[in-house]
Amino acid sequence: MADLRSSLQVYASAGVCYACYMAQQLPSDKKPHDAGGLQPHSSGARSSGSVGPVPGDSITSRDNKWLKKFRAALRGSGPEQGEPIAAEGPKLVEEGVRAGLETEAFLVSETGERQLERILRAASDSESGIPRSRIFKTTDKLFESIAGTEAPQGVAALFRAREWNFDDVLRGRADGGGAYRSDAPLVMVMTAVQDPGNVGTIVRSAEAFGASGVIATRGTADPWSPKALRASAGSALRLPLLRGIAAPVLLAQLRMAGVRILAAGTKRIDGSAGKRANADASMTDMGGACAIFIGNEGRGLLSEVEHAADDWISIAMNEDVESLNAGVAASVILFEAARQRRGV
Repeated sequence: MADLRSSLQVYASAGVCYACYMAQQLPSDKKPHDAGGLQPHSSGARSSGSVGPVPGDSITSRDNKWLKKFRAALRGSGPEQGEPIAAEGPKLVEEGVRAGLETEAFLVSETGERQLERILRAASDSESGIPRSRIFKTTDKLFESIAGTEAPQGVAALFRAREWNFDDVLRGRADGGGAYRSDAPLVMVMTAVQDPGNVGTIVRSAEAFGASGVIATRGTADPWSPKALRASAGSALRLPLLRGIAAPVLLAQLRMAGVRILAAGTKRIDGSAGKRANADASMTDMGGACAIFIGNEGRGLLSEVEHAADDWISIAMNEDVESLNAGVAASVILFEAARQRRGV
């Protein structure tokens, strides 16, 4: 009985009503109503570790509209304006729920049911929860047909993206008490970084080392694309983030806000490729309000960023190594910025 009460509390907190839950536990004389592949879910054998039958509807058709929406989002290159962010895997879904993102749809397969209790408990602790009408169950085979990973774990969600603005990126995310960062902004800017794995790594490091926000300029892989989101380990769902802004517009905004522009790379001093001025990261002041620009893995920074830079940052390393990839370079620089800001 105690287990039943616990399960009911989880369902209720996640937006599932008591009457709906009990209706699934009791036999019914009504026949399932087929509506384009959707059928009311009937109770069956519990999976190991599950809180019980999955509330909501069962998707049985490959042509179901929600399955198509999940497939497009989980295999796409990132959401367009107004489209949801797709998260696959129990960890990422739980991170989205805990971040307070509104759930547009939640999909679970038979295999994924074992993760359900943990996710619904996370939903019960969040402000948005998971509406019962948007919880769907499907088969492992159908889930595999829409998944963006090679070994899907049977859990996915579509989250409504939070609308961040330029001021959010400068002041950072509010803490639990509603207070914003009191120190100077530290903004990580990616220009034409095209590898989603590097983009995700940069966003993850930005959150880890205390950046107030991240900006992906036009031509950069979408930080909310499935691959980048996985590489960020959920940081892209929490950290203030702007996408698709033109570099000249951003540079003007940073100038108006009094934020120093720091370029990661090497600066040419006489127009030749052989002579460049280097400022090691440990020698560059990153304690004040600054925006650190990381460029394309092969071509480096945009020319407008090079011309606008107030200072340059390079990383001292063995001369046998020509360069680091964008994700590693950004992480090293952010680590140094955090060290400086701690006064170590």
